[in-house]
Amino acid sequence: MQYQLGGLSAIPQLEDRSDEQLQSESKHRAAAKAILGARAAERYDGEAARKYFNEALAACHPQERPMLRQMMKAALAQAERRPDELREAMEKLGQEPPSNRQLMLLRLMSLIAPPPNSSVLMRVRGFAVLIVLVLVILAVGFGLANLIALPFGGVGTLGGILLGLLIVAAVLGVLALVGRRRQDRARAVQREKMEAQQAQVRRIQRR
Repeated sequence: MQYQLGGLSAIPQLEDRSDEQLQSESKHRAAAKAILGARAAERYDGEAARKYFNEALAACHPQERPMLRQMMKAALAQAERRPDELREAMEKLGQEPPSNRQLMLLRLMSLIAPPPNSSVLMRVRGFAVLIVLVLVILAVGFGLANLIALPFGGVGTLGGILLGLLIVAAVLGVLALVGRRRQDRARAVQREKMEAQQAQVRRIQRR
C-alpha cells in the first residue's frame, strides 16, 4: 500500500515515455529513474541499471525503499544474467516469474556474454559457445534448405548455405516479433493490475 501511495505509483503513467523524457522528469523522479534502470537491465547494462536505481533510491520516500531495492535486485539479476536470483526477486515482488524458457535463454546468454567483470576464462568460453551455436544454426538452416529444395531437384552447397541463412533469419525474426508481442501483453496486464490496486487504495482512503 505504501508503494501504491508513494511516488513509485507513477511508474505506469511514465512507462510509455522515451528515455530523454524520463531523464528530464522532475515531478516523479524516483519512478522515472526506476524505469530507466529497468530498461538498462533489459539491455544487459548492469552498470547503468545500478546507477539509475541508486538515483531512484536517493529520490524516493523512505517507505518506498524496500520495494525499490527489491526491484533493483530483480533488474540487476537480469542485467548480470543470474536467472535463479531473478526468479526469486520477481516472486518477492509479487509478480509472475519468468517462464522456464525465458530462464533457459538467460542462462544461455550468461554463457555467451558473461558480465563485464567475468574472468578471461569465462569470456573465452562464451566466445567458443557462440561459435558452436552459430555453426549449429547454420547446419540446421542448411539442412532445412536442402529439404525444402529436394522436390525441386536439390540445391548446391553455396545456394543451400544462402537459403539456410534466409530461413534462419526469417525464423529468428518471427520469434523476436512473437516475443515482443508477448512482452507487450504482459506489461499491459501488469499495468492494469497496478491501476486496479491504485483504485482500490483510493477507495479505501475515501472510506
